[in-house]
Amino acid sequence: MYEVAVITGPTAVGKSAVALAVAQMLNAEIVNADSVQVYRGLDIGSAKPSPAERLLVPHHLLDIADPRDNYTVADYQRDAARVITEIAGRGRLPLLVGGTGLYLRAVIRGFAFTESGFDPDLRQRLYAEAEACGSGVLHARLAAVDPETAAKLHPNDTRRIVRALEVYLQSGRPISEQVRQTPKEPVYRAAQFCLTRPRHILYRRIEERVDKMLAAGFVTEVEGLLAAGVPPEAKSMQSLGYKQIVSYLQGKVTLAEAAEMIKQETRRFAKRQLTWFRREKDLHWIDLADNGKILAVAEKITSYLAG
Repeated sequence: MYEVAVITGPTAVGKSAVALAVAQMLNAEIVNADSVQVYRGLDIGSAKPSPAERLLVPHHLLDIADPRDNYTVADYQRDAARVITEIAGRGRLPLLVGGTGLYLRAVIRGFAFTESGFDPDLRQRLYAEAEACGSGVLHARLAAVDPETAAKLHPNDTRRIVRALEVYLQSGRPISEQVRQTPKEPVYRAAQFCLTRPRHILYRRIEERVDKMLAAGFVTEVEGLLAAGVPPEAKSMQSLGYKQIVSYLQGKVTLAEAAEMIKQETRRFAKRQLTWFRREKDLHWIDLADNGKILAVAEKITSYLAG
């Protein structure tokens, strides 16, 4: 008997639709595992489940963080453990759904986090250095003290590079040590499914999704967040899509340029996600191109869980 189930995969692959069908078949409850959907007000750009979808199946860990705050993986690990216990107490299956691989690893595998806090002065200095010298310089600094983490991060991923340097500079220990502290046995007995599609189909779905987001009012959503006092440099506003729309609203790029940047960065993000998932253990891969309709995939997953 599995204690939790996981449906993951790259962005725009179709996780939410499959998960919704599986949850209804199994009387399960969905636990969000997307690092942007935790923030209130970041709805369109994160492809957050709609109110109608949330009425069909109980959803957890959506809209739990203020977009001004820095919600961390450690926060998620704590909150997810609590919710999983509550769902299991009701005799239902917790179904983790999302593409944030580190969230899933933190919950399923469980690992200790360094206690380095937030030093605004240090962070400001690091961001200033990135602005003056380029994020590649910070990436090289990180590679010198934590080559394992640096190898996993794109040289332009300023936010994660800064965070990794913060951890090292404040604690004296590289952030990669956290991963090596992972218990040998998983915290939960989990059935994990990773959805995929042929690359050309996935990329087409990404482009269509971005167009739909813009048509649905993505720009207005970001305008509202900024008007409500969410700083452009907040972690939430540095998320994929939001960062590019902020640049448009600041007059740095045209809307067409922002849209193309979002599509390009999302394709790159999907590629990184797939690289991450290929390194993970115990994933059951399901190619949606080979398995017909969403309902057929959901039935396949449900049958596996029941058997």
